[in-house]
Amino acid sequence: ERLVVTGRAGWMGMGRGAGRSALGFWPTLAFLLCSFPAAASPCKILKCNSEFWSATSGSHAPATDDTPEFCAALRTYALCTRRTARTCRGDLAYHSAVHGIEDLMSQHNCSRDGPTSQPRLRTLPPAGDSQERSDSPEICHYEKSFHKHAAAPNYTHCGLFGDPHLRTFTDHFQTCKVQGAWPLIDNNYLNVQVTNTPVLPGSAATATSKLTIIFKNFQECVDQKVYQAEMDELPGAFVDGSKNGGDKHGANSLKITEKVSGQHVEIQAKYIGTTIVVRQVGRYLTFAVRMPEEVVNAVEDWDSQGLYLCLRGCPLNQQIDFQAFHANTEGSGARRPAAASPAPTAPDTFPYETAVAKCKEKLPVEDLYYQACVFDLLTTGDVNFTLAAYYALEDVKMLHSNKDRLHLYERTQDLPGRAAAAAGLPPAPLLLLGALVLRLALLPVFC
Repeated sequence: ERLVVTGRAGWMGMGRGAGRSALGFWPTLAFLLCSFPAAASPCKILKCNSEFWSATSGSHAPATDDTPEFCAALRTYALCTRRTARTCRGDLAYHSAVHGIEDLMSQHNCSRDGPTSQPRLRTLPPAGDSQERSDSPEICHYEKSFHKHAAAPNYTHCGLFGDPHLRTFTDHFQTCKVQGAWPLIDNNYLNVQVTNTPVLPGSAATATSKLTIIFKNFQECVDQKVYQAEMDELPGAFVDGSKNGGDKHGANSLKITEKVSGQHVEIQAKYIGTTIVVRQVGRYLTFAVRMPEEVVNAVEDWDSQGLYLCLRGCPLNQQIDFQAFHANTEGSGARRPAAASPAPTAPDTFPYETAVAKCKEKLPVEDLYYQACVFDLLTTGDVNFTLAAYYALEDVKMLHSNKDRLHLYERTQDLPGRAAAAAGLPPAPLLLLGALVLRLALLPVFC
């Protein structure tokens, strides 16, 4: 297991001449990728390796191996391996890296506690190098930063629209109450929080009235930026008035574009391979994102992410079985569902037949988006929710990487807690298992 990382004698001998000793690493790792099935897993150890190597070799290396910066890079490397530990248990390169980190920390008297550094540190080009400055560093373009031996990133999608309906990163489709402020995304790179308010007094129907997105400071690419939208206020810029990532060298790797004034904004965060679409439809907001799985799962403490809605879904006590609501309404043919239905209706709603007709105009496929549309018209009486469902599906078509998964037809059956209880498992590991199965099914073939 010391094949890949063996301290100074191996590819990780990190000094000014480290580039020479590192040359043998990539052929060795290429052999590992082709020889061991575990390499074709969600394990991200290759990215951890390449980030550490880039941060501590060649012109980017610290002056000596014993500088505090080198120990900080080692701690960052160790943190990266811990984040991917669950998916790397059978990976030889992973175990070799872990042993190598221990060796290097011991050799250089690095403490396990202390500051960490950002991976892949770079020396910026001279100020007059306008061509490089306009193109931004490679690190500020997520896809370009992948080494030729690494797997192409897997992208996934999350969306929130209507009353509100949530499609998670694992394609679970839920209808939730979630009144008030809730974290939609919370990882190492950005935070997204939504605030949902009642559509009408006395109704359980809620919709998104406020959205806050915080892009965290990232290396030499972007400064921290905040985007905030509210009902009747969909800005075409960040809160500081800027439209890019600030004054850093790779600022243009974060851009905001106003597609339709006051109605449609798109934010491109190339440094994390992420696209975000925010719309105002009627009075309320919709949200859609395309994000690499690696970024989705980049969280400091996985066990504390129970309320990260795009990742874990809505809590069981916040979910509404809108398909049962839909079936009760369709079966009775009544203007309003019975009092025992999962959610009360607004004072003035559409007759069921009218709601169906209006939704079919925009959503001819009777999938969950169509059913969500009917549900929203019956609970709110607001015809704009038809457009919310329509645009949500259009955003899926644009952002989802698996074109066979655009339409969903069955509501999530294994609601958090219900299937877990039946299997004798806590909710979080069950969802993680489902996500792992999905990733394994989508992984590209290395060899």
